[in-house]
Amino acid sequence: MTVPEYLESLPTAGRERHANGSFWLGTRALGALALLATGAVHLHLYSGRYSAIPTIGTLFVLNFAGATALGLALLGPIERIGGRRYGAALLLLVALAGVALAGSSFVFLLISEHTPLFGFREPGYDPPAMAASRGAEIAAVVLLGLFLAGRFWLKAPMRRW
Repeated sequence: MTVPEYLESLPTAGRERHANGSFWLGTRALGALALLATGAVHLHLYSGRYSAIPTIGTLFVLNFAGATALGLALLGPIERIGGRRYGAALLLLVALAGVALAGSSFVFLLISEHTPLFGFREPGYDPPAMAASRGAEIAAVVLLGLFLAGRFWLKAPMRRW
């Protein structure tokens, strides 16, 4: 079933919900919150034992800063900053950067659990935080990926902030 067929099969209320773009705006907002959670977990881990690890500690702070900046940008009306001409491109770049940050964080965690990464192998200092990090990173990739697919591939109508 294609997306237009799916939308036609929805009851009127469902079609209106999709037509006004609330679903897509929701994926953007939830993806931004997942990015903020990723940054918060990295800051939490940095404030513990990871601050003493030379390269990894610095990367955790950079991850926090990047995730926070991208998450806040996605929660704000960044497409209005660029105006009609560059707004969509700016939104695309920020959402793609969010997917890249969350995805690379997830992959680097997997690598560091099995083999040394920058001379450091993950000993599992804080298993609940690592699980939270994995969950937030996967959620950010999935939600922002859905948002990007809806916004730029399906060209679905979107609500604006």
